[in-house]
Amino acid sequence: MSILEVTHVTKFLWGKKILRDVSFTVEKGEIYGFLWPNGAGKTTTMKCIMGLIEPEEGEIDVLGYKGLTLEARKMVGFMPENTYLYKHLTGREFLEFNGKFFDLSKEQLTKKIDELLQRVDLVESADNYLKSYSKWMLQRVGLAQSIINSPELLFLDEPMSGLDPIGRKMVKDLLVSLRDEGTTIFFNTHILSDVENICDKISIINNGELIVESRPIKKLKIPLEDYFVEKVEEHNKKEGTSK
Repeated sequence: MSILEVTHVTKFLWGKKILRDVSFTVEKGEIYGFLWPNGAGKTTTMKCIMGLIEPEEGEIDVLGYKGLTLEARKMVGFMPENTYLYKHLTGREFLEFNGKFFDLSKEQLTKKIDELLQRVDLVESADNYLKSYSKWMLQRVGLAQSIINSPELLFLDEPMSGLDPIGRKMVKDLLVSLRDEGTTIFFNTHILSDVENICDKISIINNGELIVESRPIKKLKIPLEDYFVEKVEEHNKKEGTSK
């Protein structure tokens, strides 16, 4: 069952074509990696999916809805790469603030927050102000807020950026457990080893064009890093560009 469909999306910014006829499908229950070299169009793709900008051509279906409608938003979680957090709130207060956007009773929200703090290993810091949190702690509380509504579809932009090996393992284990519980996960990252470890499928975008679409990780005959470089270099040669 398709949970996200991006169909023939084209986007111009400042008179330049940033996305060129991008199409891919994410199936329910997958961890889907979206990979790119710098300047390839990843951020623009994500902004189109999240409804922050409108493509000139194409369609984006989210959870069966045309675009990220209000109904779809109730079933979606999102953590941007650079998350602005209210640093005068504690970690617990921040999660309470975000949880109130969803249809949860006070008792349900309290129980959910306690569970999330445990899952992201922030129980001992829950009542400290966010301004005292380190980068990896802010990353974890940002991840917690993205799943506070138990989303069917979770978008993560560089979820393991800045984390040490222990933090990265915690996030990877959490994503796998969320998938096993029924959450579909779409995430961007430069850390190809993490993608290789946990993703079911990948797509690669380069110079605004999708050059690999929904390729199952298990079907790769060479390491992902080698595959990625090979495909990008082939496309650059075809386009007459260099990186």
